[in-house]
Amino acid sequence: MDSYKTLREEAFEANREIPRRNLAIYTWGNVSAFDPCRGVFAIKPSGVGYEALTAASMVIVDLDGNILEGSHRPSSDTDTHRVLYREFPGLGGITHTHSVFAVAWAQAGKPLPVFGTTHADHGVHPVPCTGFMSAEAVKNNYELETGNLIVETFKKSGLDPAHTPMVLVAGHGPFTWGKTAAQSVYHGAVLEEICRMALYTLVLNPAAESLPEHIINKHWERKHGPGAYYGQRS
Repeated sequence: MDSYKTLREEAFEANREIPRRNLAIYTWGNVSAFDPCRGVFAIKPSGVGYEALTAASMVIVDLDGNILEGSHRPSSDTDTHRVLYREFPGLGGITHTHSVFAVAWAQAGKPLPVFGTTHADHGVHPVPCTGFMSAEAVKNNYELETGNLIVETFKKSGLDPAHTPMVLVAGHGPFTWGKTAAQSVYHGAVLEEICRMALYTLVLNPAAESLPEHIINKHWERKHGPGAYYGQRS
C-alpha cells in the first residue's frame, strides 16, 4: 500500500494545471503538495515533461531535503519549496512557473501595484519583488537561498504570506502558494493575469496610480472579511 498515494495524486493533478493554464512550456514549472502532519511533500520530478507525468512519478521529500520515496530526482527548486513550508505556516501547496507576464515584472525588478479590483480581490498589498540575490548567496545553495530571499522579503515588508500568497523573485519569476496545491496553482494563474493587466495599464497610462485604499479594502473584505458575501453559502 502506498502511504503517500493521496499526496502524490494531489501534486500530480496540480502539476497538470500548469500547461492547462498556459503558465509554462516544456518543463518550466513545478508544484508541490504538503502534508503538515507528516512534514513531507510530493513534488514534480526534475526535467520531466508534463505529458509524461504520472502520480507515481511524484517524489516524496521531507523538510530536511531527504528523498523518502521516488525513482526520479525531485525538482531543482525543491529546496525553495521546503524553506517556504518551514517558514510560512499554513501552506499546503507551492507553485513555481515561468509565466510570461509575471516573469516580465520579475525581470524588471518591480513590485506589482494594486491597479484594480481584480488584484484587490486577491490581496490588499502590491505583490512584492525581491532584490537580486548576492554573489555570495548564489555560490551557496542557490535554491535554498532563493527561499531565504523570499522569506526575508516578507519579513522586511511586514507582509503576511497568508494574505499575500505570491511573490516575484527578481530576474527569475513567480512563486505562489495556498492552503492546497490546487489553490497555489490558482494563485499562479491569478498572478499572471494581474501582471498582464498591470502592464497594459501602464502602456495606456504610464502615470497610472494605485486603486484608492477604500476600494481595495472593499473588494478584499467582500470576499475574505468577516462579513464576506461573495459566492454561495456552504
